[in-house]
Amino acid sequence: MLVGRAARDNDHLTTRVAQPDDLWLHAAGYAGSHVVVRNPDKLPELPREVVRRAAELAVWHSKARGAGGKVEVHLCRAGDVKKPPGYPPGMVVLKRWEALKIYPRDLSGEPDDDGSSR
Repeated sequence: MLVGRAARDNDHLTTRVAQPDDLWLHAAGYAGSHVVVRNPDKLPELPREVVRRAAELAVWHSKARGAGGKVEVHLCRAGDVKKPPGYPPGMVVLKRWEALKIYPRDLSGEPDDDGSSR
């Protein structure tokens, strides 16, 4: 999983690094990181746990981090993300996407459910 840290990083990650079949995620309606999950085998669907972790990263690395309820995360194939000319850094247009709602989760080093650290 790759995470952009600033608007220009998001642009680079989304337009230069991500491949069309990679999964792309972003916390909807909040400034924050673009997250890309590599998919070199071009699987039609990634494992549910992988998608959930990527969505948690998208929320954690966004202004939604402190939200009290569930946060909507948009996810799609990276090939469905476009950067129109003249758009400001970090801003993109999604051709088609799905939405997932997830609670913000502290990803600052808290142990996983199995007791291991990140």
